[in-house]
This record gives sequence, structure tokens and C-alpha cells, in this order.
Amino acid sequence: MATYVNNLRLKEITTGDEDGTWGTSTNTNLELITDGFSYGTKEMAADANETFTMPDATADDTRSFYLKITSAVSLTATREVTLGPNTISKVWIIENATSGSQIITIKQGSGATVNVANGSKVMVVTDGAGSGAAVFNANVNVDLTSDVTGTLPVANGGTGITSFGTGVATFLGTPSSANLASALTDETGTGVAVFNVSPALTTPKITTGLQDSAANSVIPFDSNQFFSGTFSDQVTAIGNTGTAVTIDCNDGNVFTATLTGNCTFTLATPNGTSNRATSFTLVLTNDGTASRTVAFAGGTFKYPGGSISRTEDANATDIYFFFSPDGGTTWYVTLPAKNLTT
Repeated sequence: MATYVNNLRLKEITTGDEDGTWGTSTNTNLELITDGFSYGTKEMAADANETFTMPDATADDTRSFYLKITSAVSLTATREVTLGPNTISKVWIIENATSGSQIITIKQGSGATVNVANGSKVMVVTDGAGSGAAVFNANVNVDLTSDVTGTLPVANGGTGITSFGTGVATFLGTPSSANLASALTDETGTGVAVFNVSPALTTPKITTGLQDSAANSVIPFDSNQFFSGTFSDQVTAIGNTGTAVTIDCNDGNVFTATLTGNCTFTLATPNGTSNRATSFTLVLTNDGTASRTVAFAGGTFKYPGGSISRTEDANATDIYFFFSPDGGTTWYVTLPAKNLTT
């Protein structure tokens, strides 16, 4: 007489039985074995605990390796799903696809159970121990606090750092103000990082810049670069010129001066870098003495048509515009506004 005491409830033919028909039973067994590696769905009929029992020698989705559990109604609480018979030892992947966002508890006998959160998938194994059968979570979990210890080398995908305070300098490179200034020079040409804020921030929040452990400024903040309202250029007032004035374009973009003598204006090389384009405006007002002279030094100066004529009248104002594409080697000079008087 055939028996079915095995983990897939296959038909075990007694020796000598089913003469002429054993092939049919064998083919059925083979199909049921493949079902044990397949995908299947079982539906909970009500908002209640449910038992799904694997039948003897008959196709049923309970036998599936991947078992998706749905529900005909929304569950209102955690419900138990019992996998029977309780003598089956088998591995399942259980997907909780029930409605109602509730947990389902997978059990077999009175032993341990496994909860499967709604929308989650858990691999479980049943021990088939009969009335006291238990279900165990077969998911492979890595406990980083106990399974991984020591330092993970860089070659194995780690950092080689045992803690944030140890090995960081080796991993990132030792930071220093000199190294940082060198890197910034590639971007700014000065070794100084200048931080601007939006017009809404009228008061700098950081005025001293970033410092190293010795209080040396690593990334200084130029408070003159903070401005209020719409965009505006920084104005530098030279005051009375006398006979000689140096204009340093690092000091601003607009300069004002009162001509109080026959003066030579020397233009300092801007930013100390020869490949930086620079421009500035000079607002020059004559004092009460007419016919004073103006000359420019510090580069080659080119004018529209070869020369420009300034206003020499007392108390008149001219506005000069200077542009250098090569860091102060050559200056192109125009007089866009002349003889501005009150």
C-alpha cells in the first residue's frame, strides 16, 4: 500500500504495487517535486487565522518554494497562517501580500513562529516535529557589531580606519594651511577662498574664517566681499592724489580721487597673476586749480585712436575705464564720461 510520509507528500509506491500504472504515479511525483521549486499563491478566505495543508500526491500551491499569501478581505489584526501537515520539514519564502497592512504569523505546531510584516518577504524553515513543530527564520543576516570586527582593509572595500579619530589623516592626507592654500591657488589665483552670501544676508555670520589647531587662518573670509541689496562694486576712495598714486586692483573695482597736483598713477599688477583679466573704473575730479597733468605707469597703455584728451577745467570730473586682458601688462583705456560739473 502506498504511503505519503515525506516532506513533499509524494506517493511512495510499495514494492510490487501498481503494475502497469506506476509510470503515471512516478510522473505525478516528478511534477510535484518541480512544484517544490516554484512560485505559488494562497489566499486567506476571511479576517481570521488560516491553515494551508499540503495534500497527498496532489498539486497545490502550498507546496511552492515561493509562497505569496494574499487575502480576500482586509485583515484587521495579526493573523496566524499554519503550514501543514506539521510533519513536513521544508523551506519556504513567504511574501505577505495581504490587504489591511497587518502582520501574518507563520506557524506549524506549538513551537516557535515567524512574523512577516505586510509587504515583506521572509525565508522560513519548518522542522516538521509534529504537534510541537516550530518555524524558524532562515534569512541570512549580518550583525556588523559581532560578525565584522577589526579593520577592513582598503583592498577589501574598507577604509583601513579603526575609528574616526585614528587613521583619518593617513586615509585623507594630512591637512594643512599650506596644502590648502596651494590647492586654492589653482582655483582663485591667490591661495585665498572668498565666500559671498546672498543679498538677503547683510551681516557676515563668520568673520574670522576657518582656522587650524594653531589658530592660523586656513580659509579666511573677506568681509568686504559681503554686500547688501542688489549687486554692487566695492568703492575705494583714494582722496587727494598729490603727485604720485598707486592703484591696486586688489583693493576694489571703483576708485575715486581728487587731483591735487601733476600726478602719475601707477597700476599695480592685479592679483599677482599674469593670466587674469581685470577691469576697474577711476572717477577723477580736479581741484580748484586748472590745467593739472595726468600720466599712467605700470604697463603699456592703449587709447582709442592712439590718445585721449581729459578735462583740465577746475572742479571738473572725468570717468576713466581701464581693462587688462593679460594681468596688467597691457591696459586699454577709455573716457566714457567727461567734464562732469555741478
